[in-house]
Amino acid sequence: QVQLVESGGGSVQAGGSLRLSCAGSGDALSNYNMAWFRQAPGKEREAVAGIAWNGGNTFYVDSAKGRFTISRDNAKNTMSLQMNSLKPEDTAVYLCAAASTWSTGWRFQRTYNTWGQGTQVTVSS
Repeated sequence: QVQLVESGGGSVQAGGSLRLSCAGSGDALSNYNMAWFRQAPGKEREAVAGIAWNGGNTFYVDSAKGRFTISRDNAKNTMSLQMNSLKPEDTAVYLCAAASTWSTGWRFQRTYNTWGQGTQVTVSS
């Protein structure tokens, strides 16, 4: 079973950028479709972006389109999320997740059986 560890969170002002990374261990990330989720205080966890096992397909929720870019480097066993033009409403704990299949949909929590511990992103106005 793969283990996931996120890094790269921090505090930025609105309009700034951050790059999150998710490192895998215990198994090859190339065996998994992956995604980034986020959870803000008092809100439900929501999908942000997903990427197929080979990087051939990527998906974004509307709020991330044009600002965020998901990528992966299977040779390094990592996945990343480049976040530009950050807004205060992007403030949340960001988590990476891995799934053997997307048969139940990339954006649903129930699809993923492995999660990282999360990294905090805070965007101030």
